[in-house]
Amino acid sequence: MQEFDWKKRYENKVSAAATAMKLIKPGNRIFIGTGCAQPQHLVNTLVEHSGEIYDAHIVHLLTMGSAPYATEKFRERFKVNSFFIADNVRDALERGIGDYTPIFLSEIPMEFESGRIPIDVALISVTPPDANGLCSLGVSVDIVKSACANAKYVIAQVNARMPRTFGDSFIHINNIDVMVPCDEDIIEVPVPEPDEILRRIGQNIARLVEDGSTIECGIGRIPQALAEFLKDKKDLGIHTEMFSDWILDLIDCGAITCSKKTLNRGKIVASFCMGSKRLYDHIDNNPFFEFYPTEYVNDPQIISQHEKMVGINVGLEIDLTGQVCSDSLGYKFYSGIGGQVDFIRGCARSRGGKAIIAMPSTARDGQVSRIVSQLTEGAGVVTTRGDVHYVVTEYGIAYLHGKSIRERALSLINIAHPKFRSDLIKAAKTRNYVYADQIEMDTEKIRYPEELEHRDTLNDGTEIFFRPVKPTDEPSLAEMLYSLSETSVQTRYMMRTVRFPRKDIQQWTNIDYDQNLAIVGTVPGASGEEIVAIAQYFLDPKTQAAEVAFLVQDEWQNKGMGTFLLEYLSKIAKKRGVKQFYAKVLPANKGMLAVFYNSGYKVNTEFDGDVYSIAYNLANQK
Repeated sequence: MQEFDWKKRYENKVSAAATAMKLIKPGNRIFIGTGCAQPQHLVNTLVEHSGEIYDAHIVHLLTMGSAPYATEKFRERFKVNSFFIADNVRDALERGIGDYTPIFLSEIPMEFESGRIPIDVALISVTPPDANGLCSLGVSVDIVKSACANAKYVIAQVNARMPRTFGDSFIHINNIDVMVPCDEDIIEVPVPEPDEILRRIGQNIARLVEDGSTIECGIGRIPQALAEFLKDKKDLGIHTEMFSDWILDLIDCGAITCSKKTLNRGKIVASFCMGSKRLYDHIDNNPFFEFYPTEYVNDPQIISQHEKMVGINVGLEIDLTGQVCSDSLGYKFYSGIGGQVDFIRGCARSRGGKAIIAMPSTARDGQVSRIVSQLTEGAGVVTTRGDVHYVVTEYGIAYLHGKSIRERALSLINIAHPKFRSDLIKAAKTRNYVYADQIEMDTEKIRYPEELEHRDTLNDGTEIFFRPVKPTDEPSLAEMLYSLSETSVQTRYMMRTVRFPRKDIQQWTNIDYDQNLAIVGTVPGASGEEIVAIAQYFLDPKTQAAEVAFLVQDEWQNKGMGTFLLEYLSKIAKKRGVKQFYAKVLPANKGMLAVFYNSGYKVNTEFDGDVYSIAYNLANQK
């Protein structure tokens, strides 16, 4: 078959870049294509032949190539206005050469269409046209398509190395005014290597991702870290603003199939991608990937239609009330709003959806906390305290939506770096975010024993998560205690109490994990984890003997919960050098007596006429 000669077919549109630049007049607004699809040849030619151009306004979302127009030398010729601040223009904006427009990504196309942000000339990259005159926008469709539709002139660098992508990613030759043939490598973004902190964040996020979920996740080290912990998931889908190399291994291992997606089933949907040549080769002419404009991909209503839609976005700083700053460091603009709020709101409205803000607990090599009592002066709020749902750091997960300020503050402090928790508690007390009698533990010395977290299956097949108690469990534990029947209360506390003072519950949830240890059994609830059982031991360090106590919510009794908790607590205690367990049990508590007698240990029993005294040495297993 004879090769299609597009240059001959459309020779009236083909031109050198220098000639094409003559379409640009002083004062024009010039759009530059996004990300790794930046038309580098056109940008360089624009600057080289800018002698007659003054006060031109450069408009772009995010560009990854060089930005020679954003330098002091060209200050009088070009003004930069960026919707997202990348490394190549950050310095220019700091020096006042350019501007930053904070805006939701989903709303930018309407600004072009309405003329509120007019476009005179669009400089873009495309693939060579096919026999039908269609050029693919390749790795960046996003706001490029809208910019082209609303520009007076479209100048396209035709690059044979641009991957040809499917979806709503094509522009017809009739909508291009000048075609500039120039083949050059697509800009690559190195694949980041996550450190241990980011791997722990990825592991925590993965706990929130169910099989069959549809995921939004962008570029950077957190997505790369997360991907490692999603490989065992099944039938994941992708509907995301952008993606990078992290997606490839998940496709190869079969975790991503898109077979359960609500919309665009069987397809990975995005508006742009940035990564390595391996990624670009994978998406080239690959119908599994479909690229759509931002007004579709980032539309919260479209996002919300996906069941189990999980959006993962990053924050720079969050205060104790849940306000998230994502685009600035104080007064210094650092990145942008992007699609964070689009996906936060879309995921929040998805059936079974989860909106996640992820961040390391510290910045500046651990010198400052990202969880703060108040945002840094000048910092802007991107995700409001009313929009925030899940917050994830390397220290755990905080669920904030629908929670009081007190609950939010305690939850966020619990996932802050331990060396900052004491100061955060003090600040929270000063602002009356938490009660004045809130217990302050020495969090730098007291480490949450994450290694004691364990998932298991009960006799009826129910999966349950067992973990050490946390200070943030206070309301959940109180809820469990007040839900107990009168019989359960009496068998555990040996009295008909109907009151569980907060000071007592605080003592149970703020422990040293050494002499006092409590393991709770949790199941998913409407507002996060629901506590359905608790097992505790209280150690006498002189004798190395510990009193044990168990409590299981009524509807979870007779399912093997007590048996598991005693077995697990005994295993932990034995490993820690505890010599003996003892307990007092009422005769009516036959279930608990059976748990002890069937424990596999040689149990000593004494009865004083009212209560059984149970004791066994942890070394004396039958």
